[in-house]
Amino acid sequence: MVRIGAEMAQSPVAIHASTPSELKERIEAERRGTPFLVYRDGGGNQRLVDLATAPPMLSIGRRASNHIPLAWDLSVSRVHAVLERIGDSWTLLDDGLSRHGTYVNGHRRTGRHRLASGDLLRVGATVMLFCAPRPDSSVTAGEAQVPDVGRLTDAQRRVLVALCGPCGRSGGYAAPASNQAIADELFLSVDAVKTHLRALFQLFHVQQLAQNQKRARLVELALDAGIVVPGDP
Repeated sequence: MVRIGAEMAQSPVAIHASTPSELKERIEAERRGTPFLVYRDGGGNQRLVDLATAPPMLSIGRRASNHIPLAWDLSVSRVHAVLERIGDSWTLLDDGLSRHGTYVNGHRRTGRHRLASGDLLRVGATVMLFCAPRPDSSVTAGEAQVPDVGRLTDAQRRVLVALCGPCGRSGGYAAPASNQAIADELFLSVDAVKTHLRALFQLFHVQQLAQNQKRARLVELALDAGIVVPGDP
């Protein structure tokens, strides 16, 4: 998932570890195996939208009349964008409604864009995570996917902390650091970073996920388990 930070406005939501009830809510949503959207509101509270029971078209914007109202985010337009279900897929539609644009994984999108599980949506300064787990998926955010901290080498932990860095500096849900950004920060080659990440994917049991989901899941598990905390050196 593309780094969010320098090129994106800071979210007003302060970063903090997920509470047990928030983590339980996400685990239950994943186990249902149906799409959902998760983000944090102006008070830093987790909001989860079950798309399986939602209308086939949902408006996102600052007005209270929107299906997903973001009244606290003044950089969001009154009617900003629309989520629409087409067949078995969800799409994001921005037909010029928004003043500041709509972004998916750090790239501005106009018109209709098909969403994939793990995509990060940004409207204004609010970042949302789109999840579309498979009903038979064996990967959850449970403890079985979190290795003993003692099994991580020093090099692996440094790479993991660097990967999670943007998620601790931006509010809500942010994208993990790119391989190049990690390499620059740790004075490693990109190939070395890739080698450490492959090992981490195995340790956290996320290697079978799609490429655009592995990094985000790894960050989520590391932060939720407290293996990495915002501000770690």
